[in-house]
Amino acid sequence: LNEAANDKVQEVMMGMAHRGRLNVLANIINKPLYSIFSEFEDIVDANSVQGSGDVKYHLGASGIYRTFYGDEIRVSVASNPSHLEFVNPVVEGIVRAKQKNLNDTEKNKIIPVLLHGDAAFAGEGIVAETLNLSQLHGYSTGGTIHIIINNQIGFTTQPVDARSSVYASDVAKMVQAPIFHVNGDDPEAALWVTKLAYEFRMKFKKDVVVDILSYRRLGHNETDEPGFTQPLMYKKIKDHPSVMNIYKDKLKQDKIITDNDVKEMEDKVHRALDMDYDKAHKESREFKTDIPLAVTDEMISAYKTDEPTGVPLEKLNLISEKISSLPDDFKLHPKLTKFFEARKEFSGKDVKVDWSFAESLAFGSLLLEGNPVRLSGQDSARGTFSQRHIVVTDMNNGREYIPLNFISDEQAKIEPLDSLLSEAAVLGFEFGYSIADPVSLVLWEAQFGDFANAAQVIIDNFIVSSYSKWKLPNNLVLLLPHGQEGQGSEHSSARIERFLTLCADGNMIVANPTTPAQYFHLLRRQAKSKERRPLIVMTPKSLLRLPDARSDKTEFVKGSFKPALDDDKVSKDKVTKIILTSGKVYYDLNKHREEKKIGDTAIIRIEQYYPHPKEELIKILSQYKNCKKIVWVQEEPENMGAMWFMKMRLNEKNIPGMKFDFVSRKSSASPAPGSYKIWEETQKGIIEKAFSN
Repeated sequence: LNEAANDKVQEVMMGMAHRGRLNVLANIINKPLYSIFSEFEDIVDANSVQGSGDVKYHLGASGIYRTFYGDEIRVSVASNPSHLEFVNPVVEGIVRAKQKNLNDTEKNKIIPVLLHGDAAFAGEGIVAETLNLSQLHGYSTGGTIHIIINNQIGFTTQPVDARSSVYASDVAKMVQAPIFHVNGDDPEAALWVTKLAYEFRMKFKKDVVVDILSYRRLGHNETDEPGFTQPLMYKKIKDHPSVMNIYKDKLKQDKIITDNDVKEMEDKVHRALDMDYDKAHKESREFKTDIPLAVTDEMISAYKTDEPTGVPLEKLNLISEKISSLPDDFKLHPKLTKFFEARKEFSGKDVKVDWSFAESLAFGSLLLEGNPVRLSGQDSARGTFSQRHIVVTDMNNGREYIPLNFISDEQAKIEPLDSLLSEAAVLGFEFGYSIADPVSLVLWEAQFGDFANAAQVIIDNFIVSSYSKWKLPNNLVLLLPHGQEGQGSEHSSARIERFLTLCADGNMIVANPTTPAQYFHLLRRQAKSKERRPLIVMTPKSLLRLPDARSDKTEFVKGSFKPALDDDKVSKDKVTKIILTSGKVYYDLNKHREEKKIGDTAIIRIEQYYPHPKEELIKILSQYKNCKKIVWVQEEPENMGAMWFMKMRLNEKNIPGMKFDFVSRKSSASPAPGSYKIWEETQKGIIEKAFSN
């Protein structure tokens, strides 16, 4: 920190485990001791409860460190769950957002520092995934300084049982990072090596590792007894002088300090601790979170307006014209010619807008209004289903071109990225980015919705609960391709039931839009909303090109996102039965109704599951005076999808005078059949049963 401040570094952003955290908070970040005591003694103001709260070793903080030379540097520690290493990519995302907003192209103003345990560094796959981010152009932060606090033990597991490598740090060899091993009993050697590691990072902009070989004097926590499983080791530790005593004796031997100096230091520390402990018990404190923002509050207020989501036609015409135009010397792939020509027709004809075009119009309008967009995921620039083509490549020279970045000279920019083949690290990175930069619309897209479960720790422990635990808001968007099309178990379901299980306290938005216009308004609402919470979108696959799943131009100019969509294809007074459904299966149901000329059944779509649109739904249902029966229909098995979420809400208590039925596939351990033929038969059965008596 002294060296960094001397080099005019503005901030060091840290991610770390429990061990040493209080030391960092108190002595480096300068968090008031009485504040720490208040949190541990649970005497924080009861009227400022931090949601459901979290253990105090998980809370983040930010403060100013004053160096030996009189300089100042900001130091921040990110909040983290007990899955300690999963904070690594989150820190990298926060740093990247800060670097971008500072226009820190040299990446020497904000530096990431990660502190690890030895067993975790060797054992957790997220470590390797985060190292893999380090040199990628869309994720690099100019090198991370890794410090391994090597206790030579993981809880009760010995190194021989914890890793197959010689050193805990060997995984860092995958990016050819220099690794320094240093004796933890020698503070001056550790300090010298850390200075060397810092200088390497600043010169070469690459990751570097300091492995501090030490030991754990006490147990895994304050009440643990390590002698149960390591009696020989702890016999040695008991007889071994502490680092403080070793260094104290060295300084006394070198005549740098005296016994009186030592006593004076100890008395000073104890007086400070006692004074702040007493202060903590005399007054209650409001819990506050230090949010690691990359933008100012004024910027957030300027761009978070809760304004209507419709866009004037002349602006949409400009966007469509610019995103369908390429440089004169650009050689486009022949198969994409029709793709671009269709978009050129928007301004002159009464065209229907498909899903990817609607998305581009949403992105383009936000960019013109000053909201940057960041989209990452596996193959997201082109789109897994070859539907997006935000980035196009010159057939002659491989040059890439992003039409959305050339609408206007004053616009914000979109950063579309094809990520590494990782879900956990990349999603963690984008979560961190969205925390730091709420002005940007940050989106992560799963290749198929099911693949999000490889990042379940990031979803469960960060995205959906960060505000409840740490008062840390985020507005990250997850795009999860979802829908039964006979493509097998891992290409069908985004596991919507898992997200609905996690819904509480208004912590997120879970949507399943069925039209391009709905998707357009949903994205714009997310970018402009003053209320920051994550958005989970079940996006389509087959609907991307389905002619019926297109929207009129006028729907983008006026209107807004509707949590529930009424049926405009039936006469309400003739309806005796209502099918409630959501997502792609709506089009299968509607096709069957048209083919069979069924006129007594309405199909109403739930476009947003949570927050649940109870009032909108009741308002729609009240118009069907002759209807006495509602059927919930879903493609997913009975034990999955939204079945149980909807059963809690579709009952006579909530909607009096109605009878309710539920139609789905039978319960299954797998989300979908692997055989297309079986899928086709079961899908047909669902549709027929939905309309039967």
